[in-house]
Amino acid sequence: MRTLLLLLVFLTGCGEVWNDPYPVADRGKNVLYSVFAERPKHLDPAQSYTSDEAVFTRQVYEPPLQYHYLKRPYELIPLTAAEIPVPRLVEKSGITYSVYDIRIKPGIKYQPHPGFIAENLSLKKQIIEDLQSPYDLPLGTRELTADDYVYQIKRLAHPQLHSPIFGLMAEYIVGLREYAGRLQKAARPGQWLDLREHPLEGVERVDAQTYRITLKGRYPQFVYWLAMPFFAPMPWEADRFFQQAGMLQKNFTLDWWPVGTGPYMLSRNDPNARMVLERNPNFRGEAYPSEGEAGDAQRGLLADAGKTMPFIDRAVYTREKESIPLWNKFLQGYYDLSGIASDSFDQAVRVSVEGEATLSPEMEARGIRLDTSIAPTIFYLGANWLDPVIGGVSGGDSAERARKLRQALAIAVDWEEYLSIFANGRGVPSHSPVAPGIFGYRDGAEGLNPLTHAWKDGKAQRRPIEAAKQLLAEAGYPDGRDAKTGQPLVLYLDSTSRGPGDKAVVDWWRKQFAKLSVQFEPRQTDWNRFQEKLRKGSTQLFIVGWSADYPDPENFMFLLHGAQSRAKTQGENASNYLNPEFDALFERMRNMPSGPERQKIIDRMTDIFRRDAPWIGGFHPKNFALFHSWLGNAKANEMSDNKLKYLRVDAAKREALRREWNQPVLWPSVLLFLLLMLSIVPAVISYKKREQMAARTVS
Repeated sequence: MRTLLLLLVFLTGCGEVWNDPYPVADRGKNVLYSVFAERPKHLDPAQSYTSDEAVFTRQVYEPPLQYHYLKRPYELIPLTAAEIPVPRLVEKSGITYSVYDIRIKPGIKYQPHPGFIAENLSLKKQIIEDLQSPYDLPLGTRELTADDYVYQIKRLAHPQLHSPIFGLMAEYIVGLREYAGRLQKAARPGQWLDLREHPLEGVERVDAQTYRITLKGRYPQFVYWLAMPFFAPMPWEADRFFQQAGMLQKNFTLDWWPVGTGPYMLSRNDPNARMVLERNPNFRGEAYPSEGEAGDAQRGLLADAGKTMPFIDRAVYTREKESIPLWNKFLQGYYDLSGIASDSFDQAVRVSVEGEATLSPEMEARGIRLDTSIAPTIFYLGANWLDPVIGGVSGGDSAERARKLRQALAIAVDWEEYLSIFANGRGVPSHSPVAPGIFGYRDGAEGLNPLTHAWKDGKAQRRPIEAAKQLLAEAGYPDGRDAKTGQPLVLYLDSTSRGPGDKAVVDWWRKQFAKLSVQFEPRQTDWNRFQEKLRKGSTQLFIVGWSADYPDPENFMFLLHGAQSRAKTQGENASNYLNPEFDALFERMRNMPSGPERQKIIDRMTDIFRRDAPWIGGFHPKNFALFHSWLGNAKANEMSDNKLKYLRVDAAKREALRREWNQPVLWPSVLLFLLLMLSIVPAVISYKKREQMAARTVS
């Protein structure tokens, strides 16, 4: 019994929460706990372009502009800029130029960094080899200047970097393409290239707080790019610091250790396990928004109006490769927010007959909140315009046959069913290239694609398969066979291999084509091979997606612009779609201010798109986010990831609920101990009997 009591004391003495994955010293602290799945490849603002990287870069770097956290539709507001820049149109030698003068706020300082200490710019290799972190060195700072923005824009053309937006920006920023050529000649292996010594015609310093960008022509969407890290400032000292010999071998680079003026700085980078953002002690502070959209006040999203951000001291991101451990830790309270994987969806959400998603009783009992939003994203089944069977490049009767074939497939492929089976209904079928929430998108009956759907009983309903079969016959393939040769029609779908779940998806696609008696052949490959086939235009049908860079219809319609053909110009028109009327309308629409005239042009472009069907349907994903009750100011923002500064944590409430949800269950251990003791008792009794018998024999 004494041993049993000792065991109970030991078990209860391990701490009230014995499965806590975090240090005891962090309990009750003002820390946010979250996750990341993919290892970030680039944290350098010249190269970073993915959402998993933005989780970190957006908290560190500050471009001139940002999106209002609460308002919808999305609205640009100043961040480091004093105001939203308005371009001046200048005519020179018959050419129109757009001139942006960007004035930044004074008094903004960089995070502490060794690059701002002069002695650290000429370190001996042995000192670098002994460092565990660049922050082991003496740290300094300085004020942000206009020169830092100029320096970063020059880096987009750096020969040792591969900026994903260089090609696009070279079309607009005066002299940028030529500048890249000059830098290529000036660069020397192993030597730092000081961009201050190489002027760029289209980007110049006006004064310490103002810089100027000159664009060729009109490009009103450029202002959206000024809200992306590509246009965040970069101090030359940080660039110089990381170019010292021995830095690369230690992963001391801008791709690993970002340097910015934002509310947080990356203090730990272990991309296989944990990433940590700490409050930037030099951050100037920023006021929480005082207005939002309807309902925000009722949701408590304006309770902190006017208060100084950021509210959280530290954010710890743990890498979770599997969805089930992530979900369990979220339910235990060890992650403050979470998405919903397919295998956890039924546990978290209930979907009504009308399709409305609400929290399950289990989630409501824990005080968890649900936030849903339609992403400015589209996934679509593309048809390669260069393909002789499915495309439209051949012209004449062949093009008309291919058009009716695409139209038949657009009716037959049931995206509503796809979303129900593979996405738990988290998405809406697309009826146009433009995503919901973007100017030009039309909802309800007026936004319906009449080729594929009819409006009945207050909702869009897919047209019957008989309509698709009729179009297929008109295309020359009655019952899925070529009317001239009698040969069965075979169509090939290119996609990337995703793993064990692929078979169910492939079987579903085969079922869609079988509705028309068309033979389906999947061609799965890895990502690199798939991209190569798109670049060469050697696909027939393929599945890709696109997420908006900025909330403007131009950023979707350009995916169908003939001049952006992937096979011909390496642009983003993966279908290689070409329609002269569509292209002419796009050129008119792209630089227009949003208003009735622009909407009229977008409607006409959408009609052309529906008739030609270069995309055979698709969907816009619907994101579901769960927040624990102790996480305040949480609201989905699909255009920007600089959310951390707005969030607030009630650490005391979190700690109390963690204790409640993670009480140690002692009875199995006690029962096991008792069973063990009971199993020992017969052996002890038998042993004592033998000892007594031996004692009597000796006597």
